[in-house]
Amino acid sequence: MHRLVSTLILTSGLVFTSGLSYGTEDDKVLPSLEIPQSLKSAVPLPMAEADLPSVEATKYFKVSDKGLQLECPTFDAKGDLVFCEVFGGTVFRLTAEKKLSSFVPDPELRPAGLAVHPDGRIYMAELGDFASRGSVINMAADGTDVQTVLSRDDGFLPDDLVFDRNGGFYFTDFKGGSSIATGGVYYIGPNGGKPVLVVPDLRIANGVALSPDGKTLWVSELAGGLLHRISLLDATTIAPFGSSVVYNFVGGGPDSLRIDADGNVYVAMYGQGRIMVFNPQGFPVGQYLLPDRDQGHNLRSTSMVIRPGTDELLIFTNDWDKGQGSTIFAARALAEAAVQNNGAP
Repeated sequence: MHRLVSTLILTSGLVFTSGLSYGTEDDKVLPSLEIPQSLKSAVPLPMAEADLPSVEATKYFKVSDKGLQLECPTFDAKGDLVFCEVFGGTVFRLTAEKKLSSFVPDPELRPAGLAVHPDGRIYMAELGDFASRGSVINMAADGTDVQTVLSRDDGFLPDDLVFDRNGGFYFTDFKGGSSIATGGVYYIGPNGGKPVLVVPDLRIANGVALSPDGKTLWVSELAGGLLHRISLLDATTIAPFGSSVVYNFVGGGPDSLRIDADGNVYVAMYGQGRIMVFNPQGFPVGQYLLPDRDQGHNLRSTSMVIRPGTDELLIFTNDWDKGQGSTIFAARALAEAAVQNNGAP
């Protein structure tokens, strides 16, 4: 191999000599990395999930041309779809005929979770100052008669909530970070009282849901990228060896959870434009993809809900600053909606 030696004399008087090799008959073509088209997506599916059964959801309703942070869908006693926008404090109502209306129960609230009590009142978990001063309130179906259940002075950051069969509820404390496990899941009984810690040391606890029989609690850990499956002896007691992490997400972003009548678990993947589905044991079995996700649209998929008495799955997302606004997409769930999570016995 031929070698060329060059000497550089710098203005400072220093001499620098370098040996530079140039091509000869011994050279070979350098290996190059070929990226398949599927991995050139703005949000490529992880290899372990790329072969899961998948379907693309279809557009159901355009909520706004703006990128609103839509969250917390549920259905009220009349069967209307109720959901919220986090930063503006707006609660929306969408009828079966797709007539949209809205109200703001309190302009200071930052709603992230809604659930309907058996008496018809709507409970809201709200993030307050996004640090330590959130609350849980309840209100009449039209947004009037707002009452405090958990005060901002109590030091929690409630993000989502779900009722059990007795009318008590679990809520997630949206605190911490990827290396700070200060969040958790708490329970408030049907008669109120102080929150009882059920699942401690979580890194931004986000979604929470109950199995149809009320014996298994599911929790997503946003900053930790984990899905927890927790067997309960009673409302506040974890069964011996009953708590496990059943899934580690790639790319992070596990947001809200929902359960169907067969116990399948639906997890909204925030920042990925998709919903993952797990069987009752926590094995991934499928996924719902949102349109244009490969081009970087509709990625802020926050939550979903199944219409009661049907298998109609409604998925909520927004396109933030990329021009496609805030949209609800639809597909068929694996089973009908579970009936337990509205607090009914």
